[in-house]
Amino acid sequence: MTSKNKLIYLPLGGAGEIGMNMYLYGYGPSGQERYILADVGVTFPSMDGTPGVDLIMADTQFIQQRADQLDGIFITHAHEDHIGAIGLLFPRLNAPIYCRKFTAAVARAKMEDRGLDASAIEILPPYPEMQKVGPFSVGILPVPHSIPEASGLVIEVGGLRVVHTGDLKLDADPIVGEAFDPDMFKALGKKGVDVLVCDSTNVFSNKEGRSESTLQAPIAKMISEASGMVVATTFASNVARLKTLAEAGVAAGRSVCVLGRSMQRMLGYATQSGVLTDFPPRIDLEDVASVPRENLMLIVTGSQGEGRAASAQLARGKYLGLTMKENDTFLFSSKTIPGNEVPVGRIINSLAMQGVKVIDDSAEIYHVSGHANRPDLQRVHALLQPTTLIPMHGEYRHLKEHAQLAISNGMQAIVAPNGSVVEIDEKGAKVVDTIETGRIYLDGKQLIGAYDGVVLERIRMATRGFVAVSLVMEDADVLGVWAEVVGLPELSEAEEPLVTQIEEQIERVLVSQKAKRLLDDEEVEHLVARTVSRICRDEVGKKPVSRILINRLES
Repeated sequence: MTSKNKLIYLPLGGAGEIGMNMYLYGYGPSGQERYILADVGVTFPSMDGTPGVDLIMADTQFIQQRADQLDGIFITHAHEDHIGAIGLLFPRLNAPIYCRKFTAAVARAKMEDRGLDASAIEILPPYPEMQKVGPFSVGILPVPHSIPEASGLVIEVGGLRVVHTGDLKLDADPIVGEAFDPDMFKALGKKGVDVLVCDSTNVFSNKEGRSESTLQAPIAKMISEASGMVVATTFASNVARLKTLAEAGVAAGRSVCVLGRSMQRMLGYATQSGVLTDFPPRIDLEDVASVPRENLMLIVTGSQGEGRAASAQLARGKYLGLTMKENDTFLFSSKTIPGNEVPVGRIINSLAMQGVKVIDDSAEIYHVSGHANRPDLQRVHALLQPTTLIPMHGEYRHLKEHAQLAISNGMQAIVAPNGSVVEIDEKGAKVVDTIETGRIYLDGKQLIGAYDGVVLERIRMATRGFVAVSLVMEDADVLGVWAEVVGLPELSEAEEPLVTQIEEQIERVLVSQKAKRLLDDEEVEHLVARTVSRICRDEVGKKPVSRILINRLES
């Protein structure tokens, strides 16, 4: 152990993947570092790899083992991939939470939903004010994004300065929230930035990013020309887009109704925190029936194909008594996140079959990204002039491309995916070690480890089927065999009941064994499991998961 103070950066989630953001910064002698944590996000499961799982988050084991060294948690903004796990993981981290006012409103709700005390949340003013947390001084750097009051972090410690961008875009007119301030970034760059840890999501997009304000005219034109009822969906957290949609609807002479709990909550948080003061008038659900269809606009949840959201239910036929009809218009003012193409496509097809005019954003007219594109990233580099770039928030290919972009412009850059222990000094940054990183699943009401076997067993049962066998035995005598089959064909290849064949074969195998072997439960379980596997393989081509229950009668 060395007594020399060192600054380290350690991504636990979000570097090498999109989502599940969690980044550690540590400072101090090796083994005695004090830490701050940036973001506690989630990602979402898939039926392919994580069936039945509700949420996925980065494994906090590394910092849990050092929880007494964690001085603070900074939440950059209120998107689920940055804040979604705060209520779930706070009991394991138990450190003060710092963020802006809108983000705090969301964080408080998540804490209270879990029965936790939200007093740990502290609202910070924006940079250039700095908050002292352990050995660190941290400033909340306002940046535009697709949610109000997004922020980067200015981290100063030991004579070093790191800028952690969070998610950002360079929007001069974001509708809601602060515009991008190039003068502030330039002034920060003149002070000296040792390392820039930067959003890499749109590094492959070669056009300059568009402002949120550029959507107002095309959306207003589309709605004014629409016949029938207009329904629009977007991300619930994109308060600026909700405002643009509602303003366009009102300008077209339509009554606007916002449907979906997540949208209602986000508008409530925005109003409560003061970032939204002039949302257009809207009507309640009970008033919708009195409005002619051609004078009605609905703004609904479900832009990513979520099965229980309003969009999917309207596509299936009805939502809260409302139905789509021929010549109605449905607008997706959103980008389909990779992986959601199938459920979104299902909604579009269902609506089209009903005669609804569906407008998606394949032409990039009705949606803009909340992330900086390649030319915007170059501008951030030029303004801050960091010694070294560390790309984050992207798959590995994004990180590598962003690093190469920086190097081509004369900067140092390293690729540091999850688990990389990066040492930062005045000369730059280098990976000095790696740790094992994993995932935690919210499965129903419990948090389980990715390697606990629960989900793997679920996948095995889903793909191979399941057989339960109950035996009644007295000493070495088999008195009865009962089997139940789940997820397998009822009949075998010979058109006989599979259950009957399993029961008969088990009894035949057990009766043929020596009495001593049948007195050992482990031996019996092994024999029965092998028999079930063999029969099912031969008859239906599957080797199912099996469970054997042995009931022994006292002699």
